[in-house]
Amino acid sequence: MSSSPPPPRRPLALLFLLYFAQGLPFGFQKELSSFFREAGISNPHIGFARALAWPWMAKVLWAPLVDRFGVDSFGRRKTWIVPMLILLALTCVAASYFPPAKGLVVLLALVLLMNLFAATQDIAVDGLAVDLLAAKDLGPANIAQVVGYKAGMLLASGLLVPLYPWIGWAGILWAIAGLLILWSVSLLFWREPRPQASAVEARSSLRAVVATMVESLRQPGALWLVLFVATYKIGEELVDPMLRPFLIDAGYRKEQLSIWIGSYGMFASLLGSMLGGYLATRLPILSALSICAFLRSASMLGEWYLTVLGKPGKVAIIAVTIGEHFCGGALTTAMFAYMMSRVNKAIGGTHYTLLACVEVLGKMPPSIMSGVLADRLGYRGLFGLGTMLSFGFLLLLIPLRRFQPQEA
Repeated sequence: MSSSPPPPRRPLALLFLLYFAQGLPFGFQKELSSFFREAGISNPHIGFARALAWPWMAKVLWAPLVDRFGVDSFGRRKTWIVPMLILLALTCVAASYFPPAKGLVVLLALVLLMNLFAATQDIAVDGLAVDLLAAKDLGPANIAQVVGYKAGMLLASGLLVPLYPWIGWAGILWAIAGLLILWSVSLLFWREPRPQASAVEARSSLRAVVATMVESLRQPGALWLVLFVATYKIGEELVDPMLRPFLIDAGYRKEQLSIWIGSYGMFASLLGSMLGGYLATRLPILSALSICAFLRSASMLGEWYLTVLGKPGKVAIIAVTIGEHFCGGALTTAMFAYMMSRVNKAIGGTHYTLLACVEVLGKMPPSIMSGVLADRLGYRGLFGLGTMLSFGFLLLLIPLRRFQPQEA
């Protein structure tokens, strides 16, 4: 296997920090199910709250605007990233005054705004990644992307939330806001490279951006790719929103779960992400993705087994959490590298955003319905269904490989 020069370090560090910033508010939102459950909110309502993530599904509608407009002298991508970071920080500050027990409706509205600002920032950051990276850099770059994002989640869910008894609800959100402001100020000192001539032509108008996107969707196998991206986490999203409520109902406290799942699990996810990126570098990307997808499906059997135990012990919970998060992290990194390898670089922000929106669209229905299904099927039935669907997804690798472009 031929060796290639290592990817440039500065873009990887920059991407790591930008995705880290995006992970902070999302890590906090992952813990909301515990806060909601302790506040007496029902499982169906906890599941329905996942609908607040709709901007991540709909962001493709304004992605052409992000690709088309920007101030080149300041930085086409920075034009969007810096304001979104500031708005995200201000929204976190506002949310600090509305804990679930006192201002649930206002809190939900602010969570929706968090997702709107973070999703818009994500368009620009993904476009920046496509602008800066060559094909050989996708493995390491997606390690930076996924590890950065999950490191931000880890800080919020695994370090800040366990400090809740000492710093309170407001302390968690003010800490997140402070880091976001710090990131936005430091980004002002980075000079963004100007876009290439081909990219400028493709972004010459909104019509040009949309036309290039439509042409990309007409390529052989494009629809199989869309279906693949939409379903790869369908089983996981049935199980994940109900794992914490299941364990809380089993008698555990949210502070314990923040450490076991938010800390140990997220750390395992980071290691898994490194494995996924390594495999994507050393193997054809679709082959690496296939291996990681099988491992993730197999690991979900452990979560189903926890429900069989009724009240699982601490060791079982931690072991299953580490295994599932490790395999899930590997799959996520391999999938993002694969998605980026199929993107038209001339409209990187819009094309990658379309695939990312398809991913969220596929995850949202099972996530929203997870609480309803948990009440009807029980936790054991729900987790079993999620595991079966995860294995069923693997069948889509067959047609996808048939239309796969020549791999490096």
